[in-house]
Formats: sequence, structure tokens, C-alpha cells
Amino acid sequence: TMESSGGSYLNMEAVVSQVGVARLLQAVFGCTTFSLVAHRGGFSAAYGTFCMSVWGSCFAVTLFIVACEFTHLHNCLYISWGNFTAAFAMLATLMSITAAVIYPLHFIQFSCHPTGCEVRDFRIAASIFAGLMFFAYAMEVFLTRAKPGEVTNYMATVSGLLKIVQSFVACIIFGALVNDSQYDNYVATQWCVAVYSFCFVVTVVVVALSVTGRTPTLWCPFDRFVIIYTFMAVLMYVSAAVIWPVFCFDSKYGSPWRPNQCSQSKCPWDSHLVVAVFTYVNMVLYIVDLAYSQRIRFV
Repeated sequence: TMESSGGSYLNMEAVVSQVGVARLLQAVFGCTTFSLVAHRGGFSAAYGTFCMSVWGSCFAVTLFIVACEFTHLHNCLYISWGNFTAAFAMLATLMSITAAVIYPLHFIQFSCHPTGCEVRDFRIAASIFAGLMFFAYAMEVFLTRAKPGEVTNYMATVSGLLKIVQSFVACIIFGALVNDSQYDNYVATQWCVAVYSFCFVVTVVVVALSVTGRTPTLWCPFDRFVIIYTFMAVLMYVSAAVIWPVFCFDSKYGSPWRPNQCSQSKCPWDSHLVVAVFTYVNMVLYIVDLAYSQRIRFV
């Protein structure tokens, strides 16, 4: 004989809720984008490979999340599912907007020969769907973010979301550093690189502990650890924000203006400028993070 089960095996809320619809749109837009590029749009060099890897990986992970929630499979995973989905949504938002900006800038030329206009049209269509993909991920972040007075996962709070943004900005800094930045010319600029590296590593550890649900294993309460570290990161970034511009743009050590002998495509001065700008961006992010860390209660 058969008896009715106590609950449904499938979770229909995973596809009919607002967040579920946003995830389905993410998968549709992501699949459409890289299909258009792979079919006729085309891509080349590191920029194109980066964009295709972003669209493909985001599509795959989104399908995995939808499948896990639809079948309740996420209950069998040894991770904090809410922290994982919140962290991925924020990361995918940043990656997708980056790809949506890079691809049209490098691959769309509005003037074309009659035989090449079809490729241009495919690239324009791919760029449009890439932008829609970004809005779909941003919608999920908006829907799942922590509301005032709500008990939720750490990665859904402003502080948790800022951790993802801080790590992303640090990756931009590292990209500029390896692009002939000549940071090893002075001990002071080497200190700045140590600041970027230390803060990036600890921030990634905080995210990893939250996603894996291992925060209770810390030697001190997680909220105290996060606040102490964020305060240290603010102080360290303030020092880097002072030191880096002095040793890169002061006439005694560097050049306040872009040297004339620099090539258009590659110049250490350009890398210095990118690092300086994003150093200030991350410093502000850590200050905002510290302010919000004082206001939230970790559960």
C-alpha cells in the first residue's frame, strides 16, 4: 500500500517566487548572451575570454542553485545555503556588469561593411542581453538583502555584501599591479601591496567561513572578529591611500603627469593611477563596512 507523504518533494517556490523568477531570468539571459557570442558575435583575446567565462560560469551556477532549491537538494550540502546564494548573487552582479561594459567597448564597431554588419548586430544583441543579465542579478541582491530588524544570513547584510565588493575591488588593484606597475621600486609601495594582499586574504576568509558555516570554530565571537579586522583594514588602507600617491605621483619619486614617452596601450603611470583610484574606493568601502558592522546583530 502507499500512503501520502508529509510534504512535497519539489519546492515550487524556487521557481514561482520573486527570487525564483529573477534566477530563471538570469539563466535565460546568460544562456542567450553566450549563445549569441558563440554563434556569430565572436570573441578574442583576454577580454573576450573573460566575458565568455563570466557568462558561462554564472549561467552554470545559477542553474545549480535553481535545481538544488527546486529539489531540496541544498539541505544535503554542508554549507550555509543562504550565505552561499547571497554571496554568489553579489559576485555575479559585479562580474556581469564588468562583462557587460567590457564586451561592447572592445568588440562593437558601429561602422561596418555590408558583409560584416550581421556580426555587429549579433554583438549588439549580446551586449543588450548581458545588460539584462546584470539587472536580473541586481534584482536578486535587492530582494534578498537584509531588511531592518530581520534575522538573516551575514552575507545578506550590508556588511556581508560589502565584503564581496571589497574583494572584487582588490582583484582590480592586483590586475593593475601586475601590469608593469613597478611597485617593487620602493619599500613604501611594497607595504601598500602587503596591505592589499592582507586585507584581501582576510576578507576572503571571512566570506569562506560564512559560506561554509564554520564561523563558530573561531577562537573569538564572529562579530567581534569581523569588527576588529574591519577596523584594522581601515587603518591599513588609510596608510596605503597616503603612501601610494606620494611615491607614485610626487615629482621626487615619480611623475604627477603621464610621461610623454609612455605608449598608448601600456604605461606604468596608468597602473599607478588605477591602483590609487581603487585604493580610495576600497578605503571608503571599509569605512562604510565598519559603520554598518556597529549597527547589525550577528546571529
